[in-house]
Amino acid sequence: MQSLEINVLGPLTVRLRSASIVPTAGKPRQILALLALRCGRVVPVSTLMEEVWGDAIPRSGATTLQTYVLQLRRLIAESLPSDSPWTAKDLLATSYNGYQLTATPCSFDLVEFNRLAVSGDAALEKCDPAAASKFLAQAMDLWRGQALMDVPMGRMLAMEVIGIEEARARVHQQRIIADLYLGKHAMLIPELRKLVAENPTDENISALLMIAFQRSGSAPRALQVFRDLRQALIRELGVEPSGRLQKLHQALLSNAADIPLRSIFASEQRLAETV
Repeated sequence: MQSLEINVLGPLTVRLRSASIVPTAGKPRQILALLALRCGRVVPVSTLMEEVWGDAIPRSGATTLQTYVLQLRRLIAESLPSDSPWTAKDLLATSYNGYQLTATPCSFDLVEFNRLAVSGDAALEKCDPAAASKFLAQAMDLWRGQALMDVPMGRMLAMEVIGIEEARARVHQQRIIADLYLGKHAMLIPELRKLVAENPTDENISALLMIAFQRSGSAPRALQVFRDLRQALIRELGVEPSGRLQKLHQALLSNAADIPLRSIFASEQRLAETV
């Protein structure tokens, strides 16, 4: 079966032969979301029950979970043609005391996001910021909101989403780094100012904004970004900026003509050495 479409980078959509199999009720939706994220792998019954009920699993938990699975299978069955060689039980299978979506997705936005992120990272490693910017921008364009934004979150889904959102933030920063190498300093300032406002204690984002300001000829504004970051770190976390941010600050104070990105983002050293 090659007609399963899964999208989790925003509202949950799971389509089989273009028909939605996402239930309207919250708990079955949670179960489908977790099965979709782990498509092709068995999700243990214990994991599904922990997702739905946490530490307060009712005595009827196993029976109720079976009811939710039957609801999902009913939606799957409704999307299959009458002459299909597959049954709902084939596509949402029971195995090894767990359940598994067995269909191979023809499209899965999270898989595509990860593929583009890897391509972007490889392009940066090969000193090709233009290709990196293209791949990473395409990865970011797949997002339609927060991951699984319309699905109730239990413990297991919350952990999954944290990892997905962290990957999104990293790819976003990588794309900005690629664009800095392409000389798009002034164009990046509005985007970076918004990110700094949303993440006032994130040193990476503040550093990127400081460099964008410095390379746009606005060193005083870059210094103000550092002061704002320092105040936020002290106020919210009780710490000073890290050594690398202190070094960036000193470089700005000394009116350095240019500040290589490798001094701030060591992981990009190879590319930085060529720019």
